[in-house]
Amino acid sequence: MSRLNQELSLLQGIGLLSTSLLGTGIFVVPALAATAAGGASLWAWLLLIVLVLPVAFTFAQLGRHFPHAGGAPHLIGRAFGPRMERISALLFLAVLPVGLPAALNISTGFFQALFDLGRGQSLAIQLATLGMMLLLGQRPAKASGMVQGAIALAIIATVGLIWWAGDLPHANQPLLPDLNGSWHLLPAALGVMFWCFVGIEAFTHMGEEFKHPHRDFPLALLLGVLLAGLVYWACSLAVLSFHAYGDVTTDAASLPRMLDQLFGAKARWLSALIGYLACFASMNVYMQGFARLIWSLADEGKLPRPLAQRNHHGVPARALLLVVIICALCASLAAVLQLSVDQLIRYANGNFVLIYLFSMAAGWMLLKGVWRWVAAFSALLCALVMVALGNDAWYAVALLLALGALDLMGARRAPATPLSVPSQKNT
Repeated sequence: MSRLNQELSLLQGIGLLSTSLLGTGIFVVPALAATAAGGASLWAWLLLIVLVLPVAFTFAQLGRHFPHAGGAPHLIGRAFGPRMERISALLFLAVLPVGLPAALNISTGFFQALFDLGRGQSLAIQLATLGMMLLLGQRPAKASGMVQGAIALAIIATVGLIWWAGDLPHANQPLLPDLNGSWHLLPAALGVMFWCFVGIEAFTHMGEEFKHPHRDFPLALLLGVLLAGLVYWACSLAVLSFHAYGDVTTDAASLPRMLDQLFGAKARWLSALIGYLACFASMNVYMQGFARLIWSLADEGKLPRPLAQRNHHGVPARALLLVVIICALCASLAAVLQLSVDQLIRYANGNFVLIYLFSMAAGWMLLKGVWRWVAAFSALLCALVMVALGNDAWYAVALLLALGALDLMGARRAPATPLSVPSQKNT
C-alpha cells in the first residue's frame, strides 16, 4: 500500500524524468563536451546512452518491484542493511552543497546573457527560484508533472527550431565523424556528460505516486531516458555545426549564441526563458526527491518525526522546506567562494556515480533471472565511469569513507535499534 497519493500518469512521469535529465545540462553540457572532445563528442553521446540504458533497465525493475519514496537509499538498504541505507542517504543528500549550486548557477547564466548582473543580483534570482520550487512543491505531484511536461515540449521545440532554421545537418558536419586519433578524448567528455543522466535515482523517489506503478514507472523511466538522449545528441550536433563552444564563456552561452546567429538579438529572450525553465524543471525533480527521501526516513522513525508531516495535499511540505533552506545556504556559500560550474558538476558526479554503483549492486542482490545479470553489467559500467572521473572522484570516495566512519562511531556509542514499520496514515 502506498503511503503517498497515487496520482501520476505515464505521460506526467515521462515529463518529470525527461525534464530532470534535460534540465540543467541540455544547453550547457553539449558545449562542454564539444570543448573537451570536439566532433568525437557525438560518439560519446551514443556511447553514454548505451551505457545508461542497462542502468535504466535495472532502476526500472527495482522501482517496479519495490516502489518506495525512499528511492535508491531504500533499495540499497533492502540489499545491504540499514547501515548502508543511512550512508547512501547521506551521500545522496550530500549532493546539495555542490549539485544544487551548480544548477542554480547555470539557471542564472541565462539571465546574464540579457543583463549585466552582479553577484548579489544573481544570488537573488537563485533564491527566488528556490522560493518558486517551494510553492510548486506544496501542490500535488501531478501539478509538477503537468508543468514539467509543458517545459519538456518547449525544450524539444527549441532544439527542433534550431535544426529547422539552421538547415541541419550541414554537409561539413557529419552525423558521426571519423574517430581516428580521437578515442583518447572520450573519457574526458564522458566525465562531464554523465551529469546529463543523473536524475534517474531522484526519479525513483516518485515510485509510490504513480497510479499504476508496476506498469507505468518502468515505462516512464525508459522512455524518458531515450527521449532525453535523442535531444542531447541533436543539441550537440547543433553546437558543433554553429561552433558554439571553445571556452568557459562560450560554453555557458551556447544556446543564446546559436539563436543569435539564426534570429538576431531578439531571440535572446527566448533562449533565456527556455534555458531557465529547463533548469527549473531539473532542480524541481531533485527538490521533490530530496524532500521525499527525508520524509520517508522520518516516517520510518530514522529522522525526527516532525519531518514526516504532510500538508492537506498529502505532500511532504515540511521536509521540502528543510531542503529549500539548506539549498539557500549552500547557494549563498558557493556565491561567496565563487566556485565554478565545471568544478561543482565534476564533484557532484562522483556522488551520483557511487549511488548508481550501490544501486546496481542492490539490483544484483534483489532481482532474479536476466535482470540480475543486467544489474551486474550496470555495476561494472558505473565502476568504469567512476574511473573515468579520475581525481574528481576522490571527493565522493573521501565523503563515503567519512560517512562510514561517523556511522560506525555512532553505532559503537549506542546499541542498534530495530527498523520501525513505515506508517500508513497521513500525519
